[in-house]
Amino acid sequence: MSRVSKPHEIVERALELSTADGCVVVADENSSANLRWAGNALTTNGVTRGRTLTVIATVDGAEGTASGVVSRSAVTADDLEPLVRAAEAAARGAGPAEDAQPMVSGVPVSADFTEPPAETGSDVFADFAPALGDAFARARSGGRELYGFAHHQLSSTYLGTSTGLRLRHDQPNGTLELNAKSPDRTRSAWAGRATRDFKDVDPAALDTELARRLDWAERRIELPAGRYETLLPPTAVADLLIYQYWSAGARDAAEGRTVFSRPGGGTRIGEKLSGLPLNLRSDPHAPGLESAPFVIAHASGDDSSVFDNGLPLAPTDWIKDGRLERLTTTRHSAALTGLPVAPAMDNLVLDGGGERSLEEMAAATTGRALLLTCLWYIREVDPATLLLTGLTRDGVYLVEDGEVVGEVNNFRFNESPVGLLSRASEAGRTERTLPREWGDYFTRAAMPALRIPDFHMSSVSRGV
Repeated sequence: MSRVSKPHEIVERALELSTADGCVVVADENSSANLRWAGNALTTNGVTRGRTLTVIATVDGAEGTASGVVSRSAVTADDLEPLVRAAEAAARGAGPAEDAQPMVSGVPVSADFTEPPAETGSDVFADFAPALGDAFARARSGGRELYGFAHHQLSSTYLGTSTGLRLRHDQPNGTLELNAKSPDRTRSAWAGRATRDFKDVDPAALDTELARRLDWAERRIELPAGRYETLLPPTAVADLLIYQYWSAGARDAAEGRTVFSRPGGGTRIGEKLSGLPLNLRSDPHAPGLESAPFVIAHASGDDSSVFDNGLPLAPTDWIKDGRLERLTTTRHSAALTGLPVAPAMDNLVLDGGGERSLEEMAAATTGRALLLTCLWYIREVDPATLLLTGLTRDGVYLVEDGEVVGEVNNFRFNESPVGLLSRASEAGRTERTLPREWGDYFTRAAMPALRIPDFHMSSVSRGV
């Protein structure tokens, strides 16, 4: 084992080796465990470990400060000097960084900065795995087949800078996706959960939910494209609003390129976006959705800046009482737009004050509505309106007078999440949810179901 092998030692040694005017080192220690299953039987399981080191060098010149960023995996003590020199060479070969700001300083040192990284392993599934086996037996006796996977990851991030920051954050992240199919594969239903430790996931309850949906699908109803009253479940709301969140950069809005641009110039901050009292917010300390309480930026981009590394994060309202309250900014884009500094965070919560569950909203339906399971293959069509297109998947059900009467065909949809917020007529109870489309990138979300009076199903989709 190398003499310098612990994450905090790696960070300190890289900083010592740096000859640049400024240096940021980010060490990410990752461990993960997974289970996979098909046809009511486990197929694979495994545990992995990994390390990635990012070195950000800054060089002050007559025309401004330049930055160079180099990241490598499986870094040992012997790899450090070449990595640091590569970052410095990249900085010296680059032009002045547009987003250059003084490096963050004055932040307290994390008390656990020198402690070993947190690790996960197969024991995270100690209670979940036997319960999953029981669900297999129930599904088998009920004529269903279960497919899916469970994944748990623990990431420990160590951030050190030449200005004295020594910060550390441990991030647990767990996801479960469960798919039930009829033996002839003509019916399919999906459920997903996000979790920190798998102690709050009940495979039996999920199997019961999926069995009910497979029963609904025994009656097939063909419907044409059109606009339908639609109940969007929390997972679908999350997928749409996460894309909206990713598109809510202040600079792009101020420059007239997004749905949040005000005609004639400026942004739409302060405008009413919804008649419902909707609140969209991020909070690094939100219970069950905890995320890094400081900026961790491995690269600069439209909505991130390596110069902001270590900047403290605070609860932020993006939409408040239906009005646009904030757009995401780095320190650089905040200065350009004259808006407050509001960095993006790694969780998102929508609350509309509702108390009904999705099932209760369906039961309260008068007339006809569609009940979706989830969305997928979401793509942007028009950034000026944030028009998105995508497909429904794993079950669209027809509700008539409060009862599910059957499964309908899948659709392609064309909708803007901003437009949906303006037309939503009811928000249900906010609950933690797993986005189906963005679950590989963004899992910390809590959303209500939304009732949309005229959701646009633009065409019928075959083969999904």
